[in-house]
Amino acid sequence: MPEHQPLQQPRSKTDLFVSFTVLALQGFGGVLAVVQRELVEKKHWMTREQFVEDWAVAQILPGPNVVNFCLMIGGRYFGLAGALASLAGLLLAPLAVVLVLAMAFGGVSDAPWAQGALRGMGAVAAGLIAATGIKLMSALKRNPMGLPVCAAVMLFTFVCVGVLRWPLIWVLLGVGSAACGWAYLQLTRQMLNKGDAT
Repeated sequence: MPEHQPLQQPRSKTDLFVSFTVLALQGFGGVLAVVQRELVEKKHWMTREQFVEDWAVAQILPGPNVVNFCLMIGGRYFGLAGALASLAGLLLAPLAVVLVLAMAFGGVSDAPWAQGALRGMGAVAAGLIAATGIKLMSALKRNPMGLPVCAAVMLFTFVCVGVLRWPLIWVLLGVGSAACGWAYLQLTRQMLNKGDAT
């Protein structure tokens, strides 16, 4: 998104409800890729940097990431009513779809073609998430920690959780605390440099 592109905002709680309903109905296997494309690139409700920051907060809060994220966005614009409108949009239509699919899938769940379809959808969802992560890496250029430190934190976290199988809560507390401390130091340095320059 060009830097000069003005940010928009939802027009009403109904706009939030409809927007999150459309997002939820597109997000088979996860909505990260869809949310980023719709809210940043199409609706211009936030910048890539804002999206990365809000998504990071949504991930460390208890509960599903996208639920936390939609509550944050709805609450930002319309308070509690906006948060509830976003949540309703995110959950109502997909719940109906899942109930219908569960009834239809119950009779064929053991069929090889159905198992293959599920595995294929899992691969597509993983690809979408990886593509979105690669697309959002450009937002880290302006991160106060710096791109090399962000990459090191990502790699170290992956090794700890994915390879060494350490409990996620301890990795988040350890690596997250260290990253927060480093970001705080960098932001403090930036503020001091701005103060010296004026």
